[in-house]
Amino acid sequence: MTATLPAAAVPVLGDAPIDDPAVLAASWLPPLGAEPLRMTLSTIDADGFPRARTVLLSEFDGERFFFHTDALSRKVADLAANPRVALTVLWPDFSRQLVVQGTATPAPAAELADAFQRRSPYLKQLAWQNTDEYAQLPLPEREDEWARFHAEVPEPAQPQGWAGYGVLPHRMLFWAAHPAGESAARRVEYVRDGAGWARRYLPG
Repeated sequence: MTATLPAAAVPVLGDAPIDDPAVLAASWLPPLGAEPLRMTLSTIDADGFPRARTVLLSEFDGERFFFHTDALSRKVADLAANPRVALTVLWPDFSRQLVVQGTATPAPAAELADAFQRRSPYLKQLAWQNTDEYAQLPLPEREDEWARFHAEVPEPAQPQGWAGYGVLPHRMLFWAAHPAGESAARRVEYVRDGAGWARRYLPG
């Protein structure tokens, strides 16, 4: 993983360390209401294999990382059996990466409602139509169904089967490219240690 960027483009993981990884994560992540970042959500399936897919990071509240999905999805079934997950956020310019390992728990109803209201019109409609039945249709039929739904329901409400989870981390790993690409990248790992965090630097 390499990047050559202007010096101001990337925050350096320097020698003035931050003790609380939540503070560092908040400084890296976009503010609430900005375009959400994509991340890889990894769960463990019923056969014990990791299963990975791309979801949106809906929110970081200073403690938990939230994502949302269809309650009938495979990821929800995985989480019901094993709530341990990994989240991998890779910035679009390849300048930073954040890996979170933790435990997912269902989001409160108020958080679900707020998160749905912040979604774009496209994502609100997708929450209704991204079903197994819709996925089986040929492309022209999917396009017709999408157009029909949009015409009939221009402002979709939150579906009853829309679910959310907050991930409480026990490990967070930050990776940052060197700002000018003239030195090695840097990684810093935080692992929960009682009420605090143990921190160490890893090879980049």
